[in-house]
Amino acid sequence: MVNQKKIFVLDTNVLLHDHKSIYQFQENDIILPITVLEELDKFKRGNDLINFQAREFVRELDQLAGETLFTEGITLGRGLGRLFIETGKPFSREMEESFEEKIADHRILAIADYTRNKNPDKQVILVTKDINLRIKAKALGLTAEDYRAGQVANIENIYEGPTVVESINDETISKLYNAPEGVPIEEFDLGIDPKANQYMILKGANSSALAIFDIRTSALHVVQKQKCYGIEPRNAEQTITLDALTRPDIQLVSLTGKAGTGKTLLALAAALQQRRDYHQIYLARPIIPLGNRDIGYLPGDAHEKIEPYMQPLFDNLSVIRHQFDQRSKEFQKIDQLLQEEKLIITPLAYIRGRSLSKVFFIVDEAQNLTPHEVKTIITRAGEGTKFVFTGDIQQIDSPYLDTKSNGLSYLTDKMKGQDIFAHVNLVHGERSHLADLASDLL
Repeated sequence: MVNQKKIFVLDTNVLLHDHKSIYQFQENDIILPITVLEELDKFKRGNDLINFQAREFVRELDQLAGETLFTEGITLGRGLGRLFIETGKPFSREMEESFEEKIADHRILAIADYTRNKNPDKQVILVTKDINLRIKAKALGLTAEDYRAGQVANIENIYEGPTVVESINDETISKLYNAPEGVPIEEFDLGIDPKANQYMILKGANSSALAIFDIRTSALHVVQKQKCYGIEPRNAEQTITLDALTRPDIQLVSLTGKAGTGKTLLALAAALQQRRDYHQIYLARPIIPLGNRDIGYLPGDAHEKIEPYMQPLFDNLSVIRHQFDQRSKEFQKIDQLLQEEKLIITPLAYIRGRSLSKVFFIVDEAQNLTPHEVKTIITRAGEGTKFVFTGDIQQIDSPYLDTKSNGLSYLTDKMKGQDIFAHVNLVHGERSHLADLASDLL
């Protein structure tokens, strides 16, 4: 039996999440409500990545259409369905009784409802990243689902810490400490097939070691505890993190973990420790305005508007500063780097057009980025640039992202096993006992 073609009705937020989303529905047809184009028009102007998505989709649509009218649908390519734009439709009696306001979401629902009634032989599915709109649709008997392209299938992999391997021969562990070139993987009875840059905790009867697997030489190398710009690791996870941040062969690092595990602090300390190897250090984060209101509503000039959002990054810098006496060269060096703009703390939107060659780039709160935004950032990397993405995938502020669809999870899932990538999940909080207890219990 041949599978019946489906019809997908797309919400605006799907296109703002991925401007190529219309190509992700195989041979099925797609309907864009005219309301979606109206909403996209509001997002075309601006420097944020969401504005870029809106502009790119409109260009894509214009190129697809050419001189063709949308009334008969436009083919999306070989093996794909057709794209239709549906004009506004009257509310059904049920919708009239359910919704007093004819806001954009409800007009999109009306078109999905109309499409279902017009095509009783086909399954009509509303695709939206708005959870509340999905619930409204289901209340009306409409099938609704999240946009799944780019979602991580096995989220548990991201929570994995260093691999613990028991019953390792003590002599082999001792050999690891005395072999700068590493010890061939064959000499260890690991019982696993390690991936590139996989970190391990090796335990013997009387000894233990932290190690990393080098896929180039097929050998394990010991991970030594190190201090970076006054910051000393307090546990095995932090020791491993500093190793990944300072290892020259690793150009891309993702750090996940709850608040207080030291992700951003360690990344900044490692960057300062290696400042001579890079032209600049960037510490950036996405701005997620409160109540979905743009920062333009805040009082003050541009610097004063963004300062509250950047304050957590300055707090981490302050922690590092206070490891030293105010008269020390290390303390003064931080001020000098800031003044000379060799250390830049900025919103992500402000990096557009900047050169990213020989830069140590830290992206904080990366769980609030979409997969496309992460890709856009990384593909700007020039020679000698190192990217570090940090975040807690349980603390997502964007209304249209979750643990499976955010950019940090997507990055970690797709890059795992690549020889220039390393991932560390930090579990143990080190900010304070109170902060750790609150993170676990509240």
